[in-house]
Amino acid sequence: MKLSVILISYDMAREIPRTLQALSRTYQHDAADLDYEVLLVDNGSPVPLDEATWADIDVPVRLIRIENASPSPAQAMNVALSAAAGEIVCLMIDGAHLLTPGVFRMALSGFKAFKNAVVAIRYFYLGSDEQTVSVSKGYDKQSEDKLLARIEWPEDGYRLFEICTPLRTGAKVITWFNRLSEANCLFMKKSLLEELGGADERFDLPGGGFLNLDILKRAVEAPDVTPFQIIGEGSFHQLHGGVTTNSSGNEREAKLEQYREQYRQIRGHDDLVANASFFYMGHMPNTMSNITVVARKRARDSGKPID
Repeated sequence: MKLSVILISYDMAREIPRTLQALSRTYQHDAADLDYEVLLVDNGSPVPLDEATWADIDVPVRLIRIENASPSPAQAMNVALSAAAGEIVCLMIDGAHLLTPGVFRMALSGFKAFKNAVVAIRYFYLGSDEQTVSVSKGYDKQSEDKLLARIEWPEDGYRLFEICTPLRTGAKVITWFNRLSEANCLFMKKSLLEELGGADERFDLPGGGFLNLDILKRAVEAPDVTPFQIIGEGSFHQLHGGVTTNSSGNEREAKLEQYREQYRQIRGHDDLVANASFFYMGHMPNTMSNITVVARKRARDSGKPID
């Protein structure tokens, strides 16, 4: 098998059918004959996922239910990794993300170009701001449903760029060439992830703390790896009540400091940004995918200074 998508879910009954639609044969370009599987792990949701909610979607799903699950997704990722049949794995630690239609095609191209690629897809939030901000201003699931209806998703998946904002991680101006510190859609060979020891289960805080950042950093810094970032494709976070998304201000900073302290205890430092040079590959599928221009226009319209 070519590809195993590892998708972790906790209490995402609304979001998972959309996520699976974005992973389907009819949505992803060149996926009609692709030999792949989606390992959907229900990580102890209070109400188990209902397979009937995606029965009409053409996607090869295997549902794995973990009872009495850890509040961290690390164990769930390792369970799925052990079950994965694919030569390449795609890690989606937060199952509430929608992909653009060229993600599979572009990511797998990286493995054709280089023997041991690691391919990262840029992280976006649905909505007009990062969700830690927009939620405090009234953005909710109903608002998001209306946005997706407005662009008639999933008819043209690239219209997601019309209703999103990039994860900035402190950057004042965002471009496709900003170095990533986090990716919720990350491709690598299964053998590489196994060599790295899979997901480190010492990251046991609710939501995983900085587990996702740790996996990206360790993967792209591994010997003989070629890191890629894909231009013009994205992974878009649906609002679902995540551990950090629904917090702001002092509460959010306290959680992040707890994450940093755990990361320091595990890794012995707090340098979260990967020390690696990336190759870039991709395209601009529509006008709104030029995220630098879009971000500058939004800043001008809001009256915020542009550096």
